[in-house]
Amino acid sequence: MYKALVNGNTSEIIQIKENWLVNGNLLDWNLTSLGDGHYHILYQNKGFRAEVVKIDREAKTVDLKINNQKYTVQLRDQFDLLLEKMGMSSAAAGKLNVVKAPMPGLIIDLRVKAGDHVKAGDPLLVLEAMKMENIIKAPGEGTVKQVKIKKGDTVEKNQLLIEF
Repeated sequence: MYKALVNGNTSEIIQIKENWLVNGNLLDWNLTSLGDGHYHILYQNKGFRAEVVKIDREAKTVDLKINNQKYTVQLRDQFDLLLEKMGMSSAAAGKLNVVKAPMPGLIIDLRVKAGDHVKAGDPLLVLEAMKMENIIKAPGEGTVKQVKIKKGDTVEKNQLLIEF
């Protein structure tokens, strides 16, 4: 599931196989790539020209031009929504000092050690919670100063895991 913010309006987007649901409604459209970030969209018997102007992966925004009108789309994925629900912001995570456990669980894999340099999105560890494996990724760039846990440790919510 994703949430998209466009011009102050929020939409919930879910992909089911090749289909997309927007706010619970099936998106019935035809999207044709014209190459080099340009597209033709057929939606409700109307044609639209679309261009991907800029993608900012760090800010999770896409600047689009549709029929020469500019739109900025901010996307939030399941991880962003979970952090938001827990009172943590992925936007504030750009400056990397520490990583804390987002939920109680069991450390089943460690992928970094002291001295490792990580970039935003690099996997740090795998936390098993409620029979699901959650890959905890670096929210920003930094060098690992100290790993406070080891494989097999049980951790509590907000417990310090890694210092940068």
